[in-house]
Amino acid sequence: MALSKEERQQFLAEPHIAALSVHAGTGRGPLTVPMWYQYSPGGELWVLTAANSRKARLIKAAGCFSLMVERAEPTLRYVAVDGEVSRIEPGTDEHHIELAHRYLPPDRAERYLKFALSLSDQVVIYLRPQHWISADMGAV
Repeated sequence: MALSKEERQQFLAEPHIAALSVHAGTGRGPLTVPMWYQYSPGGELWVLTAANSRKARLIKAAGCFSLMVERAEPTLRYVAVDGEVSRIEPGTDEHHIELAHRYLPPDRAERYLKFALSLSDQVVIYLRPQHWISADMGAV
């Protein structure tokens, strides 16, 4: 059964590991990679990645990407969203901090941040959700 607008937005706002997919060129399947992301219901979602990564280059070229999140318990549920890139901005320490604390317990977040804040230039890529697919298949 498809989720309501509110249910799918709330589910996407939870800290799931997403599968990000972007067109990778003629004769190839899309590049699909696991990603941390941030989203608040009704807003844009964003991902943080290395400015010179293949993923960032492909997203810039395509101008769009998709993101899919899922869970298996207590029911099998997923949400997939795609849309246009609304903007790309330099990543900041605050973006790293926000994601680390979204996905990791405090002690692990601090250890991760020691590594993450030393990374090369990062960009934040914002997606304006336009197309949604969702379902909750109940207990399986």
